[in-house]
Amino acid sequence: MKYFPLFVDSKRINAIIIGGGDVAARKLELLLKASSNITIMSAQINARILHLIEHYQLNWLKHNYQTGFLTDKTLVIAATDDRQVNKAIAEEALQLSILVNVVDQPELCTYITPAIIDRSPMIIAISSSGSAPVLVRMLREQVDKLLPDAYGKLANFSFKFRDHVKARVKGIRNRRLFWENTLSGSIGKAVLSGDEIHAEQHLIASLKQQVPPPAGEIVFIHTLDGNPDNLTLKAHREMQFADAVFYDLAINEQLIDYIRRDAEKYPQEISSTILLNYQHAIELAAQGKKVIYLLAGNDPLPTNSALTQSGINKQTLICGA
Repeated sequence: MKYFPLFVDSKRINAIIIGGGDVAARKLELLLKASSNITIMSAQINARILHLIEHYQLNWLKHNYQTGFLTDKTLVIAATDDRQVNKAIAEEALQLSILVNVVDQPELCTYITPAIIDRSPMIIAISSSGSAPVLVRMLREQVDKLLPDAYGKLANFSFKFRDHVKARVKGIRNRRLFWENTLSGSIGKAVLSGDEIHAEQHLIASLKQQVPPPAGEIVFIHTLDGNPDNLTLKAHREMQFADAVFYDLAINEQLIDYIRRDAEKYPQEISSTILLNYQHAIELAAQGKKVIYLLAGNDPLPTNSALTQSGINKQTLICGA
């Protein structure tokens, strides 16, 4: 990744925008969605910035860029129409180890602003690392259409009952399945329609039902040529619910990115064509974990008596088939 994606706690933002034109105004409008702890530095500002300064009671330094005003800042935006001034701002910020964004000069930026879809508290950010803004805009439009305006209510609803569900539903995989069924079913639809009382009643009722402990299983996935685009929907879903994954050096490492991030990873030094680590996989599955075993190519699995006798559920999937 050329840029590492992260989200900054808005309560920690102490920003300064240097510039007073239309570009600075757009940056200010975006930043105000997260924080009003913002300083404007510019001798001249347009009417839009003046209105925002007065409305949000922002600090305005009524002079053009001068050194010495960045020391307590956490975020700097250089939005003047002078490239040399912008460069000087970036150099000062870099010396102070402060994140800086320089408008239209990406080589001077230590961070860039992605395209944002705001369904607070759900936030989706999309970036092409500055290489294809048109493509980003197209993707943003597609995603924006898929998400109802009330989608953030689902996040608030989940947060409200998170501890209750965690106490009642044991096992990460069981909780993920519970929430997936809850949010995509009638309860989620009730939340989106604004009938949260109905949704809460039904969720409480569902929590009173006995939820069985998670049953372990081993899923062998033959990846053929290793192309991630050839992952079947079922294989992708199984990988997203994995508790542990085994793989050897013959596997395309890009496939590991499709595994649930918190899953335990067990790279194998011995090729799976020579030896499969059945015993360790069986031990993990016996603990109720979903184990994924990624296999290059499509060689048939050798029979293993320990796996057969364990009674552990086994699946075999072939990508692209």
